[in-house]
Amino acid sequence: MAETDSARLTPPKGATGVLVLGDGTVIWGRGFGAEGDAVGEVCFNTAMTGYQEVMTDPSYAGQIIAFTFPHIGNVGTNPEDIEAINPHALGMIVREDVTAPANFRNTQHLDAWLKHNGRIGISGVDTRALTRAIRIGGAPNGVIAHNAKGEFDVAALIEKAKSWPGLEGMDLAKDVSATQSYQWRDGLWTLGQGYDVDAAGPDAPHVVAIDYGLKRNILRNLVAAGARVTVVPATATFDEVMAHNPDGVFLSNGPGDPAATGEYAVPVIKKLLEVGKPIFGICLGHQMLGLAVGARTFKMHQGHRGANHPVKRTDDGRVEITSMNHGFAVDTDSLPANAEATHISLFDGSLAGLRLTDKPAFSVQYHPEASPGPQDSHYLFEQFVGQLKKTA
Repeated sequence: MAETDSARLTPPKGATGVLVLGDGTVIWGRGFGAEGDAVGEVCFNTAMTGYQEVMTDPSYAGQIIAFTFPHIGNVGTNPEDIEAINPHALGMIVREDVTAPANFRNTQHLDAWLKHNGRIGISGVDTRALTRAIRIGGAPNGVIAHNAKGEFDVAALIEKAKSWPGLEGMDLAKDVSATQSYQWRDGLWTLGQGYDVDAAGPDAPHVVAIDYGLKRNILRNLVAAGARVTVVPATATFDEVMAHNPDGVFLSNGPGDPAATGEYAVPVIKKLLEVGKPIFGICLGHQMLGLAVGARTFKMHQGHRGANHPVKRTDDGRVEITSMNHGFAVDTDSLPANAEATHISLFDGSLAGLRLTDKPAFSVQYHPEASPGPQDSHYLFEQFVGQLKKTA
């Protein structure tokens, strides 16, 4: 971590990248990827693999990711390991310099991939110290910048970080959502075969997925569980959802403050609950369901982001190791009488899943699609689609 005296404004020799925080902290490093600067919330991710999936996760819109695993980029990139067409995370902070790719699936060096997608990287950062600072002080506003000549207006970057309003109160789902409806038919990936193309059967139960920032592997898991899927934009109305004649409705993950997205999403979900449509929500979708039944959401101190988060099931006490990515959560104490906790985080006791006792609706805060992450929770897709098969 850089000192916070006047010397911090002068780049040390060889520094071509910098991270400045809203409190004036300046952290120097070596830039890679695209040149320029970007402002957002600085968070950390503890996953050891899957950096390309993490960078393309729409839930990371408005965020700069510090990877706690020191070796990021060593396996390169490829066109299959993506959760959206373009990266949504603003930039990446890593400990070690990116080395030459060493994986048979590689098609492009991480540096070139970032350049192509206009995303900034910084290496040579003490990510352990940065992570500790975030754990103690919370996720700060920051600016990540890269200039090959090492020329930076640090004072201006600090002011940019200070003046950024932060994610609280910010609706980002509209920015990352699809703008029109489309069909999804592909299933899961297997080694040597790729993705299972056109796997959805024409007579399979029909799921309408509301896209607040969908990850592709969620759609693939729905298809693999036996559904056919129609995706609709985050702002789709109740009538637009029902026009597709769904057997069930999926509420997707996504970025930003759930209370802000809920302004237009919650009224739709309330109507879907009234007509008794089975509902399954993940991450932001979980928060939307919570808000729809009268619970509250809040911004977490540091959030949960990684592929090693233990979650306890309340019904049988079994523990699932899960993938998480969220900075907001549903307040357990605010759950109404008709909603019960089904999963609890063993890291901090926060709510990780709920179900309604009077409606066919449930949700989880974590990511059972496991992209990246463990596959302990794939059963949730089978549980949801299995319910639709019984009622279809």
